[in-house]
Amino acid sequence: MAEVFKNLINGKWKESSNGELMESINPANRQEVIGILQSSTAGDVEEAIQSSIDAKREWRKLGQFNRGQMLYQVANEVERNLTEIAETLTKEMGKTLPEAIGETQRGIAILRYYASEGMRKDGDVIPSSDKDALMFTKRTPLGVVGIITPWNFPVAIPIWKIAPALVYGNTVVFKPASESAVTAAKIVQCFEKAGIPKGVLNFVTGKGSVVGNTIINSKKINGITFTGSEATGKLVAKAASENGVKFQLEMGGKNPVIVLNDADVKSAVDGVISGAFKSTGQKCTASSRIIIEESIYDEFKQALIKETEKIKVDNGITEDTWMGPCASESQLNTVLDYIKIGQEEGAQLIYGGKQLKNANLADGFYVEPTIFENVASHMRIAQEEIFGPVIALIKVKDIEEAIDVANDSEYGLSASLYTTNIGAALTFIEDIESGLVRVNAESAGVELHAPFGGMKSSSTGSREQGEAAKEFYTAIKTVLIKSK
Repeated sequence: MAEVFKNLINGKWKESSNGELMESINPANRQEVIGILQSSTAGDVEEAIQSSIDAKREWRKLGQFNRGQMLYQVANEVERNLTEIAETLTKEMGKTLPEAIGETQRGIAILRYYASEGMRKDGDVIPSSDKDALMFTKRTPLGVVGIITPWNFPVAIPIWKIAPALVYGNTVVFKPASESAVTAAKIVQCFEKAGIPKGVLNFVTGKGSVVGNTIINSKKINGITFTGSEATGKLVAKAASENGVKFQLEMGGKNPVIVLNDADVKSAVDGVISGAFKSTGQKCTASSRIIIEESIYDEFKQALIKETEKIKVDNGITEDTWMGPCASESQLNTVLDYIKIGQEEGAQLIYGGKQLKNANLADGFYVEPTIFENVASHMRIAQEEIFGPVIALIKVKDIEEAIDVANDSEYGLSASLYTTNIGAALTFIEDIESGLVRVNAESAGVELHAPFGGMKSSSTGSREQGEAAKEFYTAIKTVLIKSK
């Protein structure tokens, strides 16, 4: 019997009020249940919100230094459980074990980064026009923050939202995606074992239509941070705006990689392979549109296919596995639908494109890494986020056309350029419409202490990660004190 995971509300692990449960299954083997979770009600969420409200005063009064020290303890707890958490992530989401270990290690580093925020300044002294006055700013927490996270990074994304929310003095109601909620539960257990006070972090699992909607429509919450689909993000924005709630959205990308004729082809191919196919392409920063100067197009294409042929697709646990399954049956079907759409639109399928059903993969949600060429910029496979291991090759005559094609998207999260020409690099940095700009590096990389976020439909609100996170999780008080 798989382990049953409860909600954490007001410091207690509780069953949902309706007694309903849901299963999380292994995408590499649909017959294996990884864990059983609560399918919670709106009433459960309201209880969690009230618990956060009740806890926020004492948590704020604890002080930023002491809150930071607690995050160090959480980091130590995650580190003690690193192997178990990473293996759960692999079994529940399908990410290869090396990637899962790397993500968990990143989560530990994020916790320690924000723990150190406890010893950094929370305001500035500003000269006053009144010689007898002291004027300064002070950061103050929002209050209660609702956190809604996706299934593709079930350790890193929750931690990079929860850690700054807590160190800056907020309390949290956390809803993870159901597809990876067991992994999220194990992270929450680490907070609880580290001694987080009751009501400071509340954890509720269940359907987005119930749990998520209750969070985003609550007038008792002071901030909502969401990572997920654009459609859901728009609902968050609408509800939060109507309720006067501060919100922060990250909603994906259609990330271009430009390869110029002076690029190191091997380096560019390696970057595209890693950016497009690791995590089965299930990253918001994954490489999706590969835009290549025509004079090296054939050379690049052949090298790309040759390296793609080396990719081993398996369950993620074995040492030589390079790419695992899609995270769910619905995501597999989405990828297969887009492959069909690409062919119907007239793009040429030159590698992969099939569901893998051989004996050892038959019970999993596997698809081949897939490459299209003869792709026009207006096609759906060049415009819509697929969130799978599918890339579109687009041939252009020069850098000006390449940047025009790259910018021809409603998204603007991450973009990459491969070149040895410093002038081209500077032009790209200036003209590309993207929040993350990378030169001679894959589109999917991001530093934990650097601001994260995009332009256009990719993001709304202030940036995540690093010191930039403070802009969302706090408000500024401007204080003036007269001596007499």
